[in-house]
Amino acid sequence: MCYPPGAQPPDLPTHLRSISGGAGGEDVVLTSADGTKFRAHLARARSGDAGVVISPDIRGLHQFYEELAERFADAGVHAIAFDYFGRSAGLDKRADDFPWRDHVALTKPETIQADITASIAHLRSATSAKRVFVLGFCMGGRVAFNASADQKGLAGVVGFYGRLGTRPGEEGTAPADRAKKMTAPVLALMGGADPGIPETDVRAFEKALNDAKVKNHVEIYAGAPHSFFDRTFADYKDACDDAWRRALGFMKTGDPGARA
Repeated sequence: MCYPPGAQPPDLPTHLRSISGGAGGEDVVLTSADGTKFRAHLARARSGDAGVVISPDIRGLHQFYEELAERFADAGVHAIAFDYFGRSAGLDKRADDFPWRDHVALTKPETIQADITASIAHLRSATSAKRVFVLGFCMGGRVAFNASADQKGLAGVVGFYGRLGTRPGEEGTAPADRAKKMTAPVLALMGGADPGIPETDVRAFEKALNDAKVKNHVEIYAGAPHSFFDRTFADYKDACDDAWRRALGFMKTGDPGARA
């Protein structure tokens, strides 16, 4: 689990909040290419041409990610957070005891990417977003990285501590393995004290991106654990503030090395 029940996204740094704020959020039901209906949460900014599709962690769409979409809207970026489990868990909102492990095992990379494609299409049709990014956390960070290879026309991808290793049955799907097919710039925001994603894996991914001439920026926050942004942000405020600045700087400029 990447965040405890009741956790909220870290606040935006004050200077990044839009004066007019966002227009609030709403639940929507989208349809994927295979006809599957899945739940998403759309938050519109008051103006602007940047949009982001938020790919959650292993628990799928929860209140944390709905609130995060609204934070992005407050910062002037249209946002939609989507759920992974429409095929296995339906459209209902779920309690904290939802057996997400059982449902993660039923997901497939290609159907998750199809759901992202549907989310992008809705974001474009329902808002003024023209430049679309995919941003994700943990499992969703890996999904976001690979979206650079699987989605056409993205302005960029952002992965917060996205898993980089390869488990049995995943051969060829690690982000480093997909780097040669990536077309969108990549921003990786990683914890320096994350035992599940050692720095050797991060640097190998960075090298694969550089070898493939994919524009990228890799930021490793010294001493920050896995899920520093969505579990312990009060203890890692400097890292969270910087991560906000980097994600939003990227979305405002298209440069993965920029800071807002």
